[in-house]
Amino acid sequence: MPGFSYVAIDKKGQEKKGNIEAMDKIHAIELLKGEGLIPIRVKEQSTNGKSLDFSFKKNITARDLSVLCRQFVSIIQAGIPLKEALQMLSEQTEKKQLKEALLTVLSGVETGNTLSDSMRTQSDIFPSILVDMVAAGELSGSLDISFARMAVQFEKEAKLKATIKKATIYPIILVLASIGVMAVMLLFVIPQFISMFEEIDMEMPAFTMAVMNASHWLGKYWYIVLIIVSIIVISYRLYYRTEQGRFLIDKIKIKIPLFGKLKIKSICAQFSRTVGTLLSTGIPMIDCLEVVSKIVTNIHYANALLEAREEVMKGVPLSEPLKNCGIFPPMVHHMVGIGEETGNMEDMLEKLADYYDEEVEIATQSVMAAMEPLIIVIMALIVGVLIFAVVAPIGTMYEGLDNL
Repeated sequence: MPGFSYVAIDKKGQEKKGNIEAMDKIHAIELLKGEGLIPIRVKEQSTNGKSLDFSFKKNITARDLSVLCRQFVSIIQAGIPLKEALQMLSEQTEKKQLKEALLTVLSGVETGNTLSDSMRTQSDIFPSILVDMVAAGELSGSLDISFARMAVQFEKEAKLKATIKKATIYPIILVLASIGVMAVMLLFVIPQFISMFEEIDMEMPAFTMAVMNASHWLGKYWYIVLIIVSIIVISYRLYYRTEQGRFLIDKIKIKIPLFGKLKIKSICAQFSRTVGTLLSTGIPMIDCLEVVSKIVTNIHYANALLEAREEVMKGVPLSEPLKNCGIFPPMVHHMVGIGEETGNMEDMLEKLADYYDEEVEIATQSVMAAMEPLIIVIMALIVGVLIFAVVAPIGTMYEGLDNL
């Protein structure tokens, strides 16, 4: 039975640390509650006694969070108390990681912490934008409105990610298909012709010999190719983790034809919708920019937003640093400037987000329309070259027979 280390609060309000054995994390939490303790943090231990800190961020999607927010709104509007609402949500969710996070949040609320503070301890599950919106809802007494707005936010985010994913998956499938066809030709088809030509004992063209040597080498040393590919992938990830590597790679990502524009438009949509959502609940612009800078994955845009935050703190309108950084499209700082002049920033950002959502869909269709014929042509060229390498010696053989 696995062991778990825990931090809990006893009946006297004092913090207590220790270890406990249970079937899983959920049962560990229930056992601690049965002992009169309120668990704050529970982590599974490895065989050497050290806690394993698993990150489930990648497993919890924006769609999962949107469903959770919708359910929370329905339960709260039905007049159900917060603690019972959290218990109900933990029981009906299908994601184990989300269930554990909700039980931990429930434990925090039972100790007297606010819902936002309890959710903040589960930063791997609940993003900062959700926590900040919950905090704003608690202050204004409109928790259901905050969750309703976040449900829309996560739904839009999920749709945006699905659109971008659609643009990238199809080219990847075609590339993998091309690699598969080439591997089959080199490893299985061409070797059959090699043995046939060796029996004939005829002189073959240099191009055919080069392809056959490549086929022979790949069949014998295929594992070297896998090692090289693995080294390239690992090196890329390690380099991207460095400051210099991330600056270079993120710059390349926004400069790549077709995909670069798609990336920029998706960032603009994310920025507009997130800031607009946060502003609608009364969160200051300075805090909004800080939250968005943590969400944006491209380091250049994250730094631009942090620099814009510093300028806004000095009293400079947001539209000016967005314009001066030179990486946001003119539409962004123009719409933000109009929002600042009219005092209707939230609506302007919402319209801007809708505009870029449509732009992302159009850019996705453009990428797919351009990549599909390009990859098919490349695949046809590769297969054509391999077929020519096989057919060329056959033609030479027939020419030799005609000269006899």
